[in-house]
Amino acid sequence: MFKNFWGSQEQQGQPTESWYPPSVVNSPSSSRPTTPGSNNLSRPTDRASSLSNVSPAEAAGIIAVLKDKSVDDLRKLLSDKDAYQNLLLSLEPVKTQNRVRDELRNETLQLARENVDKEPCIMELRNQCRIIRTTELATAQEKLHELERKKEDTLKYYSPSSLLVRLQDAMNKTEEESETLHRQLLDGEIDLPAFVQKYKKMRYTYHKRALIHLAAKTTVTG
Repeated sequence: MFKNFWGSQEQQGQPTESWYPPSVVNSPSSSRPTTPGSNNLSRPTDRASSLSNVSPAEAAGIIAVLKDKSVDDLRKLLSDKDAYQNLLLSLEPVKTQNRVRDELRNETLQLARENVDKEPCIMELRNQCRIIRTTELATAQEKLHELERKKEDTLKYYSPSSLLVRLQDAMNKTEEESETLHRQLLDGEIDLPAFVQKYKKMRYTYHKRALIHLAAKTTVTG
């Protein structure tokens, strides 16, 4: 059938006028069949390159559609743009491609509508974030800095070196109170029983602190 069709084209001497644009007609990869007398003969390598983009299953489907068409129908496909377009749209691969394209387009439009609908909510959340950043966040940061300062002061106050210094100050204070109490005894400002009771208590406290200070100092320096 195809042989008779192309043979009839050769006998006429003139190719059928086509609706294809010159860029498509002159393209090596054009799918338009060329007549034996045409200057647009496709080279074998060009045909192989063109067919390599079509899967065997798709090619078999296209052949199944074209094989039962008459010569007049095939000639009409070459010259009638609407007929060619209708055939193209009837192919299953094209239907699948168009269906996927429509689904993607509808999904994209749906997402765009949802984004537009969410725009007021997004603006409200953005304003709330700005308010929180300029008011509540600033207050929270200031409170955090204050807590960090208190933490540093507490750590310094209870550090080993600070404890040793305060323990040494307490020892010196007890030593001074003992000396004062001893002068009071010499000056007769306090009787002996009261002096012994207070002085004994002071010296006990002093030596207790001295032992703790020595042990702590040895631990820290060791």
